[in-house]
Amino acid sequence: MNNFITYNYRNIIPSNLSSNIIIMIGRANDHLKRLDLGIKSMKYIVNEIPDCQMKIISNLNGANYLMNLVDQLNLKKNIKFVGFTLKPEIYYKNASLHIFPSIIECFPMVLSETKVYGIPNIITGIDYVSTAKGGVINIINDNPEVIAKEAIKILKNNNYRKELGESARKSMKKFRNELTIRKWVELILAIYNGDYYYNKLRSEERKISEKEAINQIERQIQLLKMRKPKKQNISINDILSMNFEVK
Repeated sequence: MNNFITYNYRNIIPSNLSSNIIIMIGRANDHLKRLDLGIKSMKYIVNEIPDCQMKIISNLNGANYLMNLVDQLNLKKNIKFVGFTLKPEIYYKNASLHIFPSIIECFPMVLSETKVYGIPNIITGIDYVSTAKGGVINIINDNPEVIAKEAIKILKNNNYRKELGESARKSMKKFRNELTIRKWVELILAIYNGDYYYNKLRSEERKISEKEAINQIERQIQLLKMRKPKKQNISINDILSMNFEVK
């Protein structure tokens, strides 16, 4: 089941994608959000787009490491920490790109929000989440320079950027809250009426193909080997049989 999204799809005016503004959103003190990757990528981005700005939307508690990193990279003119806000839409309205380098997610709200606003996204491997298709570039790499190359491509090509933005917004139609409510009602009624109705509902639910599932697992194995070199010998059979340790 998908989560409810924050904004009413029909009431949103998408970003016009006319700026060189990149946003990153997440808890600065959470190492799994890996905001440092986005900051490091800016060193390469500003070499090509000097007026590019990154706005980091986060509670500043625990953000000292990231602030020091910005200083070390001489990016204080290009990266701003704007703090936490309950109304991130003030930053969605004129952003042209969202970099989302989180290492693990379930139904990331920030991904759905930026896509509703028609903002292209760059993610790093979390293509298994349901909102990862449509206007989202998935990079199977943790190299800031690789992230930067894709960001530069998006920001420098107006048509490409708009195409991604339109795809991002269009893909969010199926996540409208009225559809999610309907699915919850169907699920509750099916459970109430017994196993037959519940299993029937499950059988009618669209599933990804076996080929797509295998491809997703193989991409995660590729990332695991890159992030944990000691796991070079792990195979898809190990994953499917749960015969492995991640440590």
